[in-house]
Amino acid sequence: MLILTRKINETIMIGDRIEISIVDIKGDQVKVGIRAPRHVKVYRQEVYQAIQKENIEALQTKPDVIPLLDNLLGDAKKKNGKE
Repeated sequence: MLILTRKINETIMIGDRIEISIVDIKGDQVKVGIRAPRHVKVYRQEVYQAIQKENIEALQTKPDVIPLLDNLLGDAKKKNGKE
């Protein structure tokens, strides 16, 4: 891990397009500003880990759910006159 020391209003650049600024420091909390392209997803670690956990759980969907989904989709197609 790279460790850098910064003061308020100083910035760190990651590549050419991601800018991280120290906005404020109060006690044991640091307020960080992040400027990045829209396609770069930025999360707090606890939010990122929760998203990863949900994605893993979604991948472990039980196979017996698939026929139920097929029935629902079939009903929807019939209702819309596509079958």
